[in-house]
Amino acid sequence: MKKLLTICLIFCCSAAMAQLQFKSGKSGFTAFLREKTIYPQFSKDNCIQGTVNVSFKLDEQGNVYSSKVSKGILSDLDDEALRLVRLSSGKWQVPAGYDTTISVIVPVNFKLSGYNCEGKSNSDIQEAIRSYQAEEALTNSVLNFYKNIDKAKPGQEVQIIAIKNQLGIDDEYLQTKIDSGMKKIKQGDKQGACEDFSFVKNMGSKLADEYLAKYCR
Repeated sequence: MKKLLTICLIFCCSAAMAQLQFKSGKSGFTAFLREKTIYPQFSKDNCIQGTVNVSFKLDEQGNVYSSKVSKGILSDLDDEALRLVRLSSGKWQVPAGYDTTISVIVPVNFKLSGYNCEGKSNSDIQEAIRSYQAEEALTNSVLNFYKNIDKAKPGQEVQIIAIKNQLGIDDEYLQTKIDSGMKKIKQGDKQGACEDFSFVKNMGSKLADEYLAKYCR
């Protein structure tokens, strides 16, 4: 069976939303999401799906500002939903007299089909989420160490390397982050790409240095 990845966005029914239109047409935003979404690897592998609500405002030129996740699932899906909304900046048609102080809330629905998710129980998914959250705390400890390595105590890096090994953060894993960053570069998402490259650097690796120098000055 061909694997399908479906990303949907359904607008909240409100007077504010009724005034807005995506520049490429009525169904343009749905097509935009389908084309631009990079489904996070962990959530895809563990069949984590659902709806992320993103709140944002638009200025008179249709640029997105004050964007944030108002209801999330897991940080990797939350971050991707937020990235997609920010990537839509400048692609909205805002009518004259539109109140730019109004927050618009859009639910971004992540759904997987063809990834054997039908056989995943809810308890399996919840366990995967708990595992992700526990590993996220350890990952943040590694990031914080390398961001502040000038303040590190003697011998501390040995402990950090042990945590990286425990998490499976090796060159192969870091290369997937670089590959993700390059996909975002092709989409015109320099901010998202540089976040991926910086992640690699802040894992104590030099693999992304050339990409940081090229795209993130």
